[in-house]
Amino acid sequence: MARRDVVFLLDGSDGTRSSFPAMRDFVERMVERLNVSEKGDHVSVVQYSRDPEAHFYLNTYSRKEDVLDTLRGLMHKGGRPLNTGAALQYVRDNVFTASSGSRLVEGVPQLLILLSGGKSFDNVDTPASSLKELGVLIFAIGSRSSDSRELQKISNEPSYALSVSDFADLPSVQQQLFTNINTVFVEGTSSTTTTIAEGRRQRRDVVFLLDGSDATRNGFPAMKEFVQRMVEKLEVSENRDQVSVVQYSRDPEAHFYLNTFKTKEKILDSVRGLRHKGGRPLYTGAALQYVIDNVFTASSGSRRVEGVPQILVLLSGGRSFDSVEAAASSLKKLGILTFGIGSRGSDSRELQRISYDPNYALSVSDFSELPNVQEQLLASVKAVSIPITPTSQTVTAQRVNEVMNRCVILKVYERYAHYLVLMMLLSPLLADYVTPRKDIVFLLDGSDGTRNSFPAMRDFVQRVVEQYTIEANRDRVSVVQYSREAEVHFYLNSYTTKEEVLDRVRGLRHKGGRPLYTGAALQYVRDNVFTASYGSRRLEGVPQILILLSGGRSFDSVDAAASSLKELGVLTFGIGSRGSDSRELQRISYDPSYALSVTDFSELPNVQEQLLASVQAVAMPITPASPTLTADDAIPRKDVVFLLDGSDGTRNTFPAMRDFVQRVVELFNTEANRDRVSVVQYSRDAEVNFYLNTYATKGETLNTVRGLRHRGGRPLNTGAALQYVRDSVFTASAGSRKQEGVPQILILLSGGRSGDNIDTPASTLKESGILIFGIGTRNSSREVQRIANDPTYAQSINEFSDLPSVQQQFISSLNNVLGQVKPMTPTVAGKTDYHTSLENSTLSSPCKACRRH
Repeated sequence: MARRDVVFLLDGSDGTRSSFPAMRDFVERMVERLNVSEKGDHVSVVQYSRDPEAHFYLNTYSRKEDVLDTLRGLMHKGGRPLNTGAALQYVRDNVFTASSGSRLVEGVPQLLILLSGGKSFDNVDTPASSLKELGVLIFAIGSRSSDSRELQKISNEPSYALSVSDFADLPSVQQQLFTNINTVFVEGTSSTTTTIAEGRRQRRDVVFLLDGSDATRNGFPAMKEFVQRMVEKLEVSENRDQVSVVQYSRDPEAHFYLNTFKTKEKILDSVRGLRHKGGRPLYTGAALQYVIDNVFTASSGSRRVEGVPQILVLLSGGRSFDSVEAAASSLKKLGILTFGIGSRGSDSRELQRISYDPNYALSVSDFSELPNVQEQLLASVKAVSIPITPTSQTVTAQRVNEVMNRCVILKVYERYAHYLVLMMLLSPLLADYVTPRKDIVFLLDGSDGTRNSFPAMRDFVQRVVEQYTIEANRDRVSVVQYSREAEVHFYLNSYTTKEEVLDRVRGLRHKGGRPLYTGAALQYVRDNVFTASYGSRRLEGVPQILILLSGGRSFDSVDAAASSLKELGVLTFGIGSRGSDSRELQRISYDPSYALSVTDFSELPNVQEQLLASVQAVAMPITPASPTLTADDAIPRKDVVFLLDGSDGTRNTFPAMRDFVQRVVELFNTEANRDRVSVVQYSRDAEVNFYLNTYATKGETLNTVRGLRHRGGRPLNTGAALQYVRDSVFTASAGSRKQEGVPQILILLSGGRSGDNIDTPASTLKESGILIFGIGTRNSSREVQRIANDPTYAQSINEFSDLPSVQQQFISSLNNVLGQVKPMTPTVAGKTDYHTSLENSTLSSPCKACRRH
């Protein structure tokens, strides 16, 4: 039986007085879904403001009824200030203990769910780290008054921090939280305790490459302690994790190899005794080549040929005096996952080039700040460290699917899954290829509300089907209609020719009925259509696509069924009309960006190409063509619009904003058919400085950016500006390639609170599929978080002169998100881009005739 120790830590300060009933109801609903018993789940509730107070401990109750009775009687504590740090330390010292019922020593997962409605008045970093080191998994939920970055720092991973506008909206994230909890924990066999999925039978070969040059003399103790803390988190033994440490300056020196020590204690003893090497200059390239030739080898303990992930963690405090390109390329070709961490003296671009992916390059001001990135690095290492088939084996579509499925099971970020697949695709030993295939199910709203528009839905299905290759070994199609109940018109294996499918689609009749039970219909297709007996080839690695057309809000819950489809690996696209609930469609869709909207289903032709491009992009398994890739095989493209606050309040800081835009644009590739850029400035009204199709070269774009003048004016109408860019800039006539599936990016720099409403235009942009990133100052940060697609897409600084301090973090964030955006525009079969990064992005406008004068 799966067991968990779950502690709820509730903000009971004065600031949550009115919303406390909603928090209490949320805890009650969560507990109702747990298996509370003596040998099952245990629950504790703690409330805090200035001081924490335990309402009951993990061993107070062994029956769900007793827990629920106490919850219903909870009273708001009140008090101020809010000391979240002290509360975290309290639960560590007084609740997650054996005397209070914690079963940590028995291997039972320890889970903390924090609900916080404000920014803490004390420091949260140390107690949060202490909980994580204890093995407690922390999930956090905040409201609009919370500090999203603080919650992300507290949580084990940033993705474990959720946000709602108000705690009354907690039901909207309940299923997401519960799914995360269930996914993180995997039940063991009857003879073993439940373990965290990532740690199960996991093996890694980890090499630390440390800059021991003269420049790091003062920072070396911090580097050494960092390695020590990282090793303490690993499972070191002969058949699990192995560790090596190499130090370098002019020449590299191995302190110990991967097969030198078999126990964690011996490794830690050796690490504690490390002495700074010294010397100059810094030859990072030579050091990288050294670890390839002398450390990542079978004789030194590397298990690469057994398929064990090979990880290199580089700590470098300066720019290399030799070239790093060849050695870094060799590491990548060997499949070694390199993570780079630099300080202020390092060259961030050099570290990005060395790292397996630019996102794997981290930065600190000083190596004494290494603890700040430790959890991020560890999470990344665990995420990507999924054993790949030994290089001596043939890579097949089935193996690709196994890796992808495992990534889904472990909640690995999607971009990491794609990297793993790419590594396999690019392997010189790749021998077996398959023809691109798709299983596509259309789920149509046939309720009374769609009677007039059903012919348009039917025509849409027909046009989409005409784009596919319907054959027994190619694409398969099924159509299901629903209202109160679901009805299958035909299954995936009913027809094997396009003509048969189209004839059946043309004869579809509107079902009728009410109410609309979308949740039940989703569960129906999962249980009755995406099955092997009805033609699904999911187990063969064939992409599973669900296209939902819904004209109204569901009368039943959609969350559990939607989550179940995602866990099965089904890629759901949702299309709604004005009567639909856009948020519901986003929750149903595999990713919120997969949810499209039209005013009326008669407008379905307007989104047809966008849908086809998206489906084509995500449903590309392995190419049957040659695995040799050329420069144009994976061309990431994006349309980027900068929206700059040009009001009176930014007069002094506008030069800093302009410089920031210039530095970011310099990272783009604005050659023909690659990246396109537009700049808009606003105060009371918005004004375009240039459109997406105004310039076709980086030089022209940068020249115009350098010449930007501050607009001035007041008040600041951010809402109107957002609506303006949607209506006038993200359009085909202005150079937007949204209809081609090119990612649409808006970067907002706002220095003040808007004088008009921002919510509606921000929602409209998001519904249009535009990814909004923002940077705000102390006066605008919360508003910018509301505007952004996700609070994590927004960054905050004191004033815009501080922009250089967050530039690298902003670029990494943008890369991270673009890395999860599916490649939208299909090129040649099999030539698909799996991630987008600023360093290698390419695309711009060839339309010189469109230039603005």
